[in-house]
Amino acid sequence: MGFLEKLFGRTHKEEDKMTNEKLNIGIILGSTRQGRVSPQVGEWVKGIADKRGDANYEIVDIADFELPFLGTTDGTEPGITAWNEKLASLDGFVFIVQEYNHSISGALKNALDFAREAWHNKAAGFVSYGSTGGARATEHLRGICGELKIADVRTHPTLSLFTEFENGTDFKPQALHDENIYMMLNEVVEWSSALKTVRS
Repeated sequence: MGFLEKLFGRTHKEEDKMTNEKLNIGIILGSTRQGRVSPQVGEWVKGIADKRGDANYEIVDIADFELPFLGTTDGTEPGITAWNEKLASLDGFVFIVQEYNHSISGALKNALDFAREAWHNKAAGFVSYGSTGGARATEHLRGICGELKIADVRTHPTLSLFTEFENGTDFKPQALHDENIYMMLNEVVEWSSALKTVRS
């Protein structure tokens, strides 16, 4: 092993293997309320993402983990461990963000707080919706991501409740959003790939 390889701890073969391995990107549904539309948005994003073939994309539904409220538990619930294990298996994230009172949902904030190291040195993109496209909620989420050492990408598709959801329930996105989703995913994959070398 040469001097530089010793210094940085990786051989060219190891770096090539990391480059060739597909990334695992989780599309995180940020709402757990009854009647939520986030599953529709998440499946739409996944449909676009899967056509790319550049990573393994999966829906990660916070509701599946039945997380208790932080501070009301001794931390032994199986959902907490499962949540952290799931996050640890992922290289990057796409958050489906709903705006509640100019911020993110309580369920999403709770889920963010139930993990720490599993978030570190990974990348995230956002797809948000609300009366103003969920922009204010995403700005709050960016600050939280910074504290959790998540690198958030710039491109941010926003969806309006007035033009993308019939009767407030049926998600019918306009075709113009596809390009922004694609650009956001480009950035998430690029940053996730770069940050994977930091974690190794």
